[in-house]
Amino acid sequence: MIIRKAVTEDWPRIWPFFDQIVAQGRTYAYPLGLTRQTGRSWWMEPSPSHVVVAVDPGPDGDERVLGSAKMGPNRPGRGAHVATASFMVDPGAQGQGVGRALGEYLLTWARAGGYHGIQFNAVVETNTGAVALWRALGFEIIGTVPEAFDHAELGLVGLHVMYHRLS
Repeated sequence: MIIRKAVTEDWPRIWPFFDQIVAQGRTYAYPLGLTRQTGRSWWMEPSPSHVVVAVDPGPDGDERVLGSAKMGPNRPGRGAHVATASFMVDPGAQGQGVGRALGEYLLTWARAGGYHGIQFNAVVETNTGAVALWRALGFEIIGTVPEAFDHAELGLVGLHVMYHRLS
């Protein structure tokens, strides 16, 4: 697996799993009914965001996008010393270490960029795999906003705010 900066040509390979994950309504509070173009504007953000893809180069050199992450300052100006990030892994590639590799990439990227810490603003509390992964990578839950996410199957559930101090 290789993690590299996403390019425009990656979006058609990100879109299918992005659309599927958003439509499932279990982990992201994005609006329903996004088109391929509007979804792109939510994910492929311009600088200062940094968008990457995890790819399997394949034996024939044709890359398969396994997942993607976007990262950047959590807030502008006086909040720009804290990073944030979002992650999506193709459901067909889950359980293969893609999320962990993207998380480790984020930690390295944020340290190299001089960030003081990383804040995840909205980790759905029922997304136990993600919560466990982020805890394993050094994040802690610093609070939970009760009933802040309308889960498609479970109704109103909490959103964790998670933090990792880097310096």
